[in-house]
Amino acid sequence: MINWVLMLIQLAVTVIMGVYFLRQLRREKTPPPAKRRESNREMEKLTKQRAIRLSEPLSERVRPETFGDIIGQEDGVKSLQAILCGANPQHVLIYGPPGVGKTCAARLVMEAAKKSPGTPFLANAPFVEVDATCVRFDERSIADPLIGSVHDPIYQGAGPLGAQGVPQPKPGAVTKAHGGILFLDEIGEMHPIQMNKLLKVLEDRKVMLESAYYSPEDTAIPRYIHEIFKRGLPADFRLVGATTRRPEEISPALRSRCMEIFFRALTPSEVAQIASGAAERAGVKLEDQQAEVIGQYAACGRDAVNIVQMCAGLAQLENRCNITADDVSWVVHSGRYAIHLNDQADETPRVGCVHGLAVDGTGQGRLMDIEAVVTAGDGEVTVTGIVEEEELGQQGHKLRRKSTARGAAENMQTLLSCLGFPLGQRNLHINFPGGMPVDGPSAGVAMCVAAVSAMTGQMVDGSVAITGEIGVQGKVRPVGGVPEKVEAARRAGIREVYLPEENLPEAAHLQGIVLRPVSRVQEVLQSVLLPDTSVQEVPLEEEIIPVHGN
Repeated sequence: MINWVLMLIQLAVTVIMGVYFLRQLRREKTPPPAKRRESNREMEKLTKQRAIRLSEPLSERVRPETFGDIIGQEDGVKSLQAILCGANPQHVLIYGPPGVGKTCAARLVMEAAKKSPGTPFLANAPFVEVDATCVRFDERSIADPLIGSVHDPIYQGAGPLGAQGVPQPKPGAVTKAHGGILFLDEIGEMHPIQMNKLLKVLEDRKVMLESAYYSPEDTAIPRYIHEIFKRGLPADFRLVGATTRRPEEISPALRSRCMEIFFRALTPSEVAQIASGAAERAGVKLEDQQAEVIGQYAACGRDAVNIVQMCAGLAQLENRCNITADDVSWVVHSGRYAIHLNDQADETPRVGCVHGLAVDGTGQGRLMDIEAVVTAGDGEVTVTGIVEEEELGQQGHKLRRKSTARGAAENMQTLLSCLGFPLGQRNLHINFPGGMPVDGPSAGVAMCVAAVSAMTGQMVDGSVAITGEIGVQGKVRPVGGVPEKVEAARRAGIREVYLPEENLPEAAHLQGIVLRPVSRVQEVLQSVLLPDTSVQEVPLEEEIIPVHGN
């Protein structure tokens, strides 16, 4: 009988304890009335905020939706498709000035890649876009939005698992991009430590995390967390990095892991085309002439859209549906936009004037005139108009690049004597009008042609342009930036380009212009100097042997 009584008492106590703990659990799950009211107020406030929407910005409305909407980057888009749309996509670095379509091209190519035959990308492959300048990390590894981190139990907000002493892995962007593409904008601005972490992930295709609170023998740790600490978080993606920096400013270790694509600066006519499209999307009329003016002042497509947006605002203030010349003029003046002249070749044959080719600080080819004049004197060579030191980049990220064109002028002076054109009692003045930055010694051949023309009085064919370095014995040596230079010559109306023989494969694919590969400066002189029986012939086949005085 006593045993039955004890069992009943034990059962009653158990029921009472169970009811007590059940009520406690319900209290924890159900917030107090005050908290429920606060939560409801905040939810209502959030709902009202989401109901408020401004009109869509014009910059979003004109964002390219197809490959045909990306103006001026046909070669870059085709290269990006070739790299990402095959069965074995690779990591990519895209170089180019801002506002030329790098981000939009990457998004569109990703969608095309999902539909390509044999592609490893699934239909739901992610496209994770991150600004590399904003992926800040904590040196104590508390937080790292790019690579991932571990939320240790000691940190505030560790939650139920943290209360049990369980470290909790937090995936970063590299894991969220698993199976797809991680687009890192402005990758050239990434912190070196983050860059090294990223390189390790690219190599291993996974993220290994560590924590002093993790123990493989701890049975309280969930199985999936054990799996993460033992085998890592998956991070098998393809990196597409975009930068406005030059290739030599990017980490060599990153460049060695990526294929490289160059998006060029837009021409004024291409920017004008973007302006016309933006005006059409904005519902205002823009004459072709005003679009051309915008193209001359806007540095990129984004600038063109901004100018059109402001001009459309001016028209709306006056209840107009068209953009006038006064609107464009006022916006250009108020925004302090600088004019970007469109190079156009003067095909008139002239004495002592040659069309040279250069690459400016944005990586865009430019046509430039090189002038030469001979005056009485004592054999002195003067070179003016060369920018001795060019400053590239923006505030806080500047690079100074020295010119080596003066060295080319010294080579030219020696070569002239070897060719039989000593200065003697004459001075030679060579000028680069407009202060065009001359990238390296590539103006050497053009300077030599201008000098010989000035000394002999022969005219130079105005339909040709010249690039190439010269040696003191007359050999034409290869130079950089040839595709950009040839493209600039074609846009300027040049019919023929003389270039070093070794550089021909770089530009052989370009259409609409005749390429003349040369190996010696005499070939150029005999071809571009118009015939004149009153001047001496330039020997073509003879090897130049410097003559030393007694």
